[in-house]
Amino acid sequence: MKYLVPFSSFISLPSDVSSPDSESDSTISSDGDVVEVNEQKQEKKLLDLYSGCGGMSTGLCLGADVCGVKLVTKWTVDLNRYACDSLKVNHPETEVRNESAEDFLLLLKEWEQLCASCSLLKSNTAAHPLLKVGDEDVENDDDRADDDGGSGDDDEGEVFEVEEILEVCYGDPKEIKKPGLYFKVHWKGYGPDEDTWEPIEGLDGCQNKIKDFVTKGFKRSVLPLPGEVDVICGGPPCQGISGFNRFRNSANPLQDPKNKQLEVFMSIVEFLKPRFVLMENVVDLLRFAHGYLGRYALSRLVGMNYQARMGMMVAGAYGLPQFRMRVFMWGALPSEKLPQYPLPTHNVIVRGGIPTEFELNAVDFEEGLQVKLKRELLLEDALSDLPPVENNEPRDEMPYTDEPKSDFQRFIRSRRDGTLGTVLYDHRPLQLNEDDYQRVSQIPKRKGANFRDLPGVRVRADNVVEWDPDVERVKLTSGKPLVPDYAMTFVRGTSQKPFGRLWWDEIVSTVVTRAEPHNQAILHPVQDRVLTIRENARLQGFPDYYKLTGPIKERYIQVGNAVAVPVARALGYSLALALKGLSSRDLPLLTLPPNFPYLEELVSNEETLDKL
Repeated sequence: MKYLVPFSSFISLPSDVSSPDSESDSTISSDGDVVEVNEQKQEKKLLDLYSGCGGMSTGLCLGADVCGVKLVTKWTVDLNRYACDSLKVNHPETEVRNESAEDFLLLLKEWEQLCASCSLLKSNTAAHPLLKVGDEDVENDDDRADDDGGSGDDDEGEVFEVEEILEVCYGDPKEIKKPGLYFKVHWKGYGPDEDTWEPIEGLDGCQNKIKDFVTKGFKRSVLPLPGEVDVICGGPPCQGISGFNRFRNSANPLQDPKNKQLEVFMSIVEFLKPRFVLMENVVDLLRFAHGYLGRYALSRLVGMNYQARMGMMVAGAYGLPQFRMRVFMWGALPSEKLPQYPLPTHNVIVRGGIPTEFELNAVDFEEGLQVKLKRELLLEDALSDLPPVENNEPRDEMPYTDEPKSDFQRFIRSRRDGTLGTVLYDHRPLQLNEDDYQRVSQIPKRKGANFRDLPGVRVRADNVVEWDPDVERVKLTSGKPLVPDYAMTFVRGTSQKPFGRLWWDEIVSTVVTRAEPHNQAILHPVQDRVLTIRENARLQGFPDYYKLTGPIKERYIQVGNAVAVPVARALGYSLALALKGLSSRDLPLLTLPPNFPYLEELVSNEETLDKL
């Protein structure tokens, strides 16, 4: 491989390109200059780890589709059950797994052995030690009754018979502190409410039932096997580097268990060996400890013989009214073209800086180059068509009351078939308690308004707030103060965020996971409430048809933790070019088609080649 300083790129040399193991649709010559494109829309399989409600995989598939590649989210994994429920609602075709990534990796290894036991693999994988080939089922299986509360009655000789194996998992589904491989069993003569999770050790009398389940699951691809996955994407949480963590381990961040998921993510990549990898994370990955974890992730990919590059992208630069800078790391097998980073399509209002050591990893045009981009998107462009709602809005669904007022609104309201939607989902705010609602109602409806505009607050010349000695402290009907002490002391009295009101000609720094207004500016410009779930979802670029599930606070968390959909869409377009073999080998950046992402689909591959 050769190393290029821009975007910390590790790229295969032309002599390394041709490989008989490549499953690419492209035929690449030894010098890497000639490309033959297979235009057939063959399905490409995507695994989304730490998927949340599906922002990254949704955007990747939408972007790939624009380029004529059918990328399908085949599997997702996340620990948050509400996020998994949202994924099931919006992607019923996807195998959604609500479990930890560690348990998922252990399950994959067990699954490979189970498939080997059933003679389903071409490889020399060892058979599973607890699934014997040729064993016959014992008709009456009384192994359900055990020391942990099985409902079998040994005293009366009651016998249970396995009718069907329904699911498989690795972990501790019975919560008995005995992790292992478990199967969900439906018992003959009992209803679905009586289905139970049973360890494989307790099912030795129904081997053929397990084999039937494994064979059917193999045919349906319920779990990925090594070499079957085209793309793995994911954003492993690294809470150990968060600025909110006062006990960060800067000497060796990998020793912090809160950063363990980065290792788990790479271990899953190592086991499944996908053609392409895309990892997302917060910029602190490169800020903290001189970018220790970012360098580790890059080195893990290169150590597994993947090409790799690392870049920072700003969500607002792809048509959103928020700044939100994130790190995206590409990986590709030596036989593939390493995907490029899509250049910005929009101007953006800058909020925050770039880690100095990684300035060459920022995805942007060369300094001094005159480029005509679309103007920055503002809150008015994204939200002005939405119906007014009150603080106590109870509806999860409502009709639109206004026509789209911008290209963004028209695009975000479009359904999967391209027609405008008629039903608006999740347009309700977190209901503030009575005290906070009274405070919010007194914040002036003008740009820059916040708690400093309430009576009794005085701002000194050094921008620090203090109590006005000439004004008596105002009380709410509950007897609590109108201006709470925490607002006065937040960031040593210098912050203007508590109970801050947003304005139409502004953007947000980033969509947050919590909707409380105590330490952040999230009030609607002209309504006495916080931004709704749907308004936050729009700031993240989720289509209006994307429906969220779970309690109100959980839906905010799902949206705030997601990858911005337009960024993922742009990366999906780049990924599709790589899948077709059209990416430039040495150039790390590409220009998106005019009017992206509002175009539906490129006319032909010849047109794509002309543009490139």
